[in-house]
Amino acid sequence: MVFFLTIFGCRKEYENFRRQCHRLRKHSNDCSKGTSERSCIEDSGSLAEDSDYSSFEEVVSARESLSSEERSPDVEDSDDPSSALLEGYDASGQTTNTDASALNTESSDSESSEDPEVIQASSSSEGREENDLDVPLKENTSPSRTELHPNQCTGENFATWQRIIRVDAVRANAEWIPYSPSQATVSELRARHAADAVGLKDYDSLEPCRIFHAARLVAILEAYAVYDPEIGYCQGMSDLLSPIIAVVTEDHEAFWCFVGFMRKARHNFRLDEVGIRRQLSIVSKIIKCKDSHLYRHLEKLQAEDCFFVYRMVVVLFRRELTFEQTICLWEVMWADQAAIRAGIGKSAWSRIRQRAPPTEDLLLYAIAASVLQKRKLIIEKYSSMDEILRECNSMSGHLDVWKLLDDAHNLVVNLHDKIEAPFR
Repeated sequence: MVFFLTIFGCRKEYENFRRQCHRLRKHSNDCSKGTSERSCIEDSGSLAEDSDYSSFEEVVSARESLSSEERSPDVEDSDDPSSALLEGYDASGQTTNTDASALNTESSDSESSEDPEVIQASSSSEGREENDLDVPLKENTSPSRTELHPNQCTGENFATWQRIIRVDAVRANAEWIPYSPSQATVSELRARHAADAVGLKDYDSLEPCRIFHAARLVAILEAYAVYDPEIGYCQGMSDLLSPIIAVVTEDHEAFWCFVGFMRKARHNFRLDEVGIRRQLSIVSKIIKCKDSHLYRHLEKLQAEDCFFVYRMVVVLFRRELTFEQTICLWEVMWADQAAIRAGIGKSAWSRIRQRAPPTEDLLLYAIAASVLQKRKLIIEKYSSMDEILRECNSMSGHLDVWKLLDDAHNLVVNLHDKIEAPFR
């Protein structure tokens, strides 16, 4: 009985977030159709006072408050140097950019009525989609915050997030289809109903299963932006969600899986980049300890900070690996993290004869391993960080995940005492 009550509560909480999304979209549309600026601001504040926000406040109060620096709502003209490092490449290595006009065309003029069908359409269990690898820029668009609070998810912020979400969702690829055939057979009617329910547009060129997958991405990512308004939505988050919704067929379950995933990954999307820089520093340290010759070459090119692997860190290798390889890598990473939570440290590792001791940073060892695999090329042919960056971005579709994991585990075995703090 407790189990069913918990499942029911999770579903209801997710549906509350979806209703908030619907109201915020409607509010944004009303403002865009000529409502006065003052009225829009007043209405935006009043949204937080709606009765449906009561349960949201309970969730927010239970989570740790985090501060953030001021973030620019400008999608294209960010001064953040890291934006270029996340510039997108598709599986063939071609560069693609998010066009400002494309963002503007993803307007939210079309809204379905707020009724049970809206929730049902966006959380149904049919065909879903795997995210494209050509969604480049890391965008942090939420304003300065000192705590997570529903009042801070304003209509203006949400309108910015939703435009970027819809671009990313429509551009998602179909790599997931062979691994989820039951979800790939969604009817065109159902797909279009789901798209209409979340106000998705410009999807006519997509087949039904991809339309449906895009609608699911929109529904869950919008709900997450309301759930965690400090982060809101940043490009790259759709890469992390897409494999989840390809496997998990119910939207409310996929949403809470994503919430759990983001507890580990959300620091990748903070504007202050403290979490990203810590991880890049570890990658740099691994390379320095393993290959001093390569490290000196990187120093010579002023690339020893390893910012050329920025994209790999942000989206956890998702754009360098296939769908199946991504799932393999992530599951090995999660197994390591579960082992640490279970108290398996260095002494236990030697007793049970594991391949390598568990580490919270297996991803970073794998990233370092991918760079070390290209050491000869980097040392002999590359004379700038831009060239190394292009090489790293061109790895998409050319990595052997098992070789990568073998090399990463070798690095862990040999270097974990130098790189990591002692296990607790």
